[in-house]
Amino acid sequence: MLARLPLPAGLSGFTWGPAHLAVVALLIAAGLAATAWWVGRDRGDTVGPTPMSEAPALLDQTSADAESSAAPSAAGATTAEVTVDVTGKVRRPGIQVLDAGSRVVDAVEAAGGARPGVDLSTINLARPLTDGEQIVVGLPTGGALTAPGATTGEATTTTLVNLNTATAEQLETLPEVGPVTAAAIVAWRDEHGGFTSVDELIDVDGIGEKTLESIRPHASV
Repeated sequence: MLARLPLPAGLSGFTWGPAHLAVVALLIAAGLAATAWWVGRDRGDTVGPTPMSEAPALLDQTSADAESSAAPSAAGATTAEVTVDVTGKVRRPGIQVLDAGSRVVDAVEAAGGARPGVDLSTINLARPLTDGEQIVVGLPTGGALTAPGATTGEATTTTLVNLNTATAEQLETLPEVGPVTAAAIVAWRDEHGGFTSVDELIDVDGIGEKTLESIRPHASV
């Protein structure tokens, strides 16, 4: 026997039949399903990708790590130099600037190489260079002049060449003096009866101020 439900005014006497109850049940089920779907969607929204506000921080950290790893490589790329003075029987005596790690042979080559006939066996050509040292090539060994860090065979003394008594071959041992210049010195000496001063070399053909400055420490009269 079906119960009678209270109805609003105007619907008194309305009887709920099986069809009406079925419609109401379907409406209630649909409402529950919709509610469950909305609740599930809201919960799913709480789990998602990393917020965009955190992305810049991650990118900054990655950039910082890359820069820190690159810094040692940039520092290692810096190339140091050594400055040495090459003197004696080389073609272009004077100051030479070379890369750090260069050796004596590199300094001699930078100075134009040794003059013909110069014995290099007393010099350790394989020795690494020391900044500020002097390398003396082809002069007699002794103990007055020593290059920093040099071996015993490289200690040398300066033997002055007498412009009035030296042969042409001996004159060629002077810096920047080759066979032609040596012959010119001998010819000037014979013509003028000898030198009274090393500075008179400026009057010899082929000798200028620069060459005279190179010769002066190694010559006498």
